[in-house]
Amino acid sequence: MFPLVKDLYRALRERDVDSLTRLLHPDFEGHVAPGMPCGVGGAHHGPESMIFEVWGRVARAYDTAPYDETYRETADGDVLVTGHYRGTALATGRSYEAEFAHLWRVGDGRLVSLHQYTDTARWHEALLPA
Repeated sequence: MFPLVKDLYRALRERDVDSLTRLLHPDFEGHVAPGMPCGVGGAHHGPESMIFEVWGRVARAYDTAPYDETYRETADGDVLVTGHYRGTALATGRSYEAEFAHLWRVGDGRLVSLHQYTDTARWHEALLPA
């Protein structure tokens, strides 16, 4: 279970769309923290939506990546990952670091869902002129 999630973070850091597509279940559901920049907060249905409408939009505004630090399996078999996003807003050159908690559900050998919790204020602060 953890290897799938670890592979996802590696694929995000490497911007490996083929691996992301293989890792996400065809019925993938992404729940992105409300208030995320680039208009990506909220529910997203399907791998293509998550890859292109969420991670892709963010990649056009930030040079960023998630760095996974701790893993816990929940009582119902989900995987809770904590870590930090680190990066730079492309428009301002300002760096940022924001904590995250990701709750992943695994099924049929793929990632079925993600609930993202992060400090969205840190993301927005990096977009402000210095």
